[in-house]
Amino acid sequence: MGERKSNHYVNNKQLLAVMVEYRTAVHKAIEEDKPKPLVPDYVGEALLLIANRLSRKPNFANYSYREEMISDGIENCINYIDNFDPEKSQNPFAYFTQIIYFAFLRRIQKEKKQLYIKHKALEDGYLMDMLQDQGEDSPLKASVDNQSDYMIDFVETFESNIEKRKQARRKGVELFFDEE
Repeated sequence: MGERKSNHYVNNKQLLAVMVEYRTAVHKAIEEDKPKPLVPDYVGEALLLIANRLSRKPNFANYSYREEMISDGIENCINYIDNFDPEKSQNPFAYFTQIIYFAFLRRIQKEKKQLYIKHKALEDGYLMDMLQDQGEDSPLKASVDNQSDYMIDFVETFESNIEKRKQARRKGVELFFDEE
């Protein structure tokens, strides 16, 4: 990505210059009724660096689906790359960081919802009925008993947060993520 003259891992001035050049090429292609040009390599490398660095922050580092978060962030940046307007902001680094940040939050919510569905199905399903028929010394029963407290707490918290979001929406406030 060229020489780095500062301690920053993405050179915002260079990224801005590349984005301005790319935006000009996009407008020219539209005017000439040609296909949109490819996103420059420098921009792609910068997006990857931003997403990787953000994923290492303490609030995102311990998720097992970090790679999916990074992929979502980059995909969202590519989807919204044409919305960056250098006349409104001279900071593409902040623009892309914000897109990636919210993509991470959406991925976390999706994964929590999937985990909720899994736990709720287990809680409501026939497995619980089968476990009641098992003896106290059953290894399957012991394994599920150890996880059931976590599962019950997770389901209750998830359902409580859904209810909080519904009440907030009724009041005209949008809650984006869970308050745990």
